[in-house]
Amino acid sequence: MTARLAIFRRPASLALRVTTLVGVAMTVVFLAFNWVSDQSLKQHFAEMDGDELNVVFNSVVRALREVDSDADKTALQRAVRGHHGVYYYVADANGNTVYAEDIGPDLSRLVAISKPVDHVDNRNLKIWQEGGKSYRGAVVRVEANADHKAYLVAVAADIGIHLVFLKSFERMQIWAVFIVMCIAILVAWLAVQWGHLPIRKTNAEIRKISSSKLDMRLNPKDVPIELEELVISFNDVLGRIEDGFARLANFSADIAHELRTPTTNLTTQTEVALRQSRSTAEYREILYSNLEELNRMSRMISDMLFLAQTENDPRNLHLTDVDLAELVKGIFEYFEAWAEDREVLLQLHGWAAPIRANREMLLRALSNLLSNAIRYTPRGASVTVRLVQGVSATTVTVENPGDKLPPEVLPRLFDRFYRADPSRQRKGEGAGLGLAIVKSIVEAHGGKVLVTSDDAMTKFQVTLPHIAATIRPASGKL
Repeated sequence: MTARLAIFRRPASLALRVTTLVGVAMTVVFLAFNWVSDQSLKQHFAEMDGDELNVVFNSVVRALREVDSDADKTALQRAVRGHHGVYYYVADANGNTVYAEDIGPDLSRLVAISKPVDHVDNRNLKIWQEGGKSYRGAVVRVEANADHKAYLVAVAADIGIHLVFLKSFERMQIWAVFIVMCIAILVAWLAVQWGHLPIRKTNAEIRKISSSKLDMRLNPKDVPIELEELVISFNDVLGRIEDGFARLANFSADIAHELRTPTTNLTTQTEVALRQSRSTAEYREILYSNLEELNRMSRMISDMLFLAQTENDPRNLHLTDVDLAELVKGIFEYFEAWAEDREVLLQLHGWAAPIRANREMLLRALSNLLSNAIRYTPRGASVTVRLVQGVSATTVTVENPGDKLPPEVLPRLFDRFYRADPSRQRKGEGAGLGLAIVKSIVEAHGGKVLVTSDDAMTKFQVTLPHIAATIRPASGKL
């Protein structure tokens, strides 16, 4: 039942929409044209009948002028000749019959019920039915004699042949509309099918794309101009998917590589330890070494889980008011011993009002940036954190002197497992996830992180909006 409802709710196809629209438009146009044609024919026949009845009326008036006092009706009898289907009737002002034909409609009844007019015109003619026939006529008041004696003259014409022609014409119009509508619908359907041919070809090309052929691209010049933007957008999406697949493949390879080294170390050390009997102290040393490798693997797995949680649901943040200055001072205290050992000075400049953020996540991001800066700062130099209060955002900049990073390296610093110097893979250096975590945390807060590097300084700039529209407070912590 649900499947049937889904089918009925599905939007109509483009072919059906276009075909229906063209069919309805053509039908309306032809019906309007046929109505105009029908009205024109009716008007034409009315004018013809009006002209003919006017001729008959004038002939009757001339005959009335020849009628003498003896009421000689001969002139009236021969008044109309050569006109077929035309009838007339004459009465005096009191309605008494002066002349009436033996055939045709009862025009005396028309004289009795009609209001006389001054002249015969197609606009003042009346239509009525009598004896199964249709007539068009009028009653005219006229003074025909020299003594100004008034008469009522009724003239009428049989319009049956006109009505038969009009009915035949209307039937022909109905069939013409039906045939034209069918042809229009067929042509519209064929036009739609022909117009959709590039779409079907494009669809066939898209079907050829698989996970192993993500490098394929559609040529925008092979489709009509209306589809060019769609093809360009599809190519852009395909490019992002290809980049995502490449990143996923590289990520999987990096995971395997990063986990293989500690696993190999653990296996090798264990095998060596089992080859011969050793003292308690030697076993303890081996276990401590294995524990170090296990801790490294544990940190890597925790970082990967953290990234997955943050990226899958960045809105699930527990927001509180965070004082950035106090947060940075706490990080300085944590790294104080390490910095003194490396003879690196930690400095804080500027001030910023508290912002709404997840304190634990922000603490982790800034700690990663500071540890990264301390690690690559020459002895005797300083790592500086600058806070800048903006109108809509707060900027935190972590800068340290050191070797300039190549421009091609900068965009990739936030990639997972990426290291600018592949040789830096000593124990304790991490798995290359620190900056990726920084980017994930900052973007989860609706902000952005940028890096610049020159001969004098490398700077990581974090911008955190005061009100992040993409963040919704939620209970619980990541």
